[in-house]
Amino acid sequence: MVLVRALVVYESMYGNTHAVAVGVAAGLRTTHEVVVAPVTRIAPELVTTADLIVAGGPTHLHGLSTVTSRRKAVQAARGAGSGLTMDPDADGLALRFWLEGLAAEGVRAAAFDTRLSGMIVLTGHASREIARLLTRRGCRVLLTPESFLVSGQNALLEGEVERARGWGALVGAAACAA
Repeated sequence: MVLVRALVVYESMYGNTHAVAVGVAAGLRTTHEVVVAPVTRIAPELVTTADLIVAGGPTHLHGLSTVTSRRKAVQAARGAGSGLTMDPDADGLALRFWLEGLAAEGVRAAAFDTRLSGMIVLTGHASREIARLLTRRGCRVLLTPESFLVSGQNALLEGEVERARGWGALVGAAACAA
């Protein structure tokens, strides 16, 4: 079997989406050569050599993060007693803006997000918007976008990283079959 090149790109404010991206990449490694990187560190050649792009970000205000929601996330982390720690790569370009400039005609893709545990009507989810932006930039989205759940204390629920690994394997299998 010939391994194809996959790029897992993510935006993470507090580290949850980062942890999910690492899990997704682990699942993809059974079928793909994988590069996993924050959106702030994606070199153009990583995109041009990718056969599959898997993009993920946190859900802010029912959707994909904005300049304002990112600013609020930083302020929340700086608040006294917040218990929040910023991801080392949280500063810089947001996933939304990277996706808007993406040139990936015909590349296979998948989208994921992290969001609060609860009904989607109450929490929203960024993955649908990520998938829509991937499609607008010429990608062929292979699977329904996926959400990975975070508690009200801003920690991934138990088993979510393992579920991300399994979802990554599903994405890899779908990419190989496409």
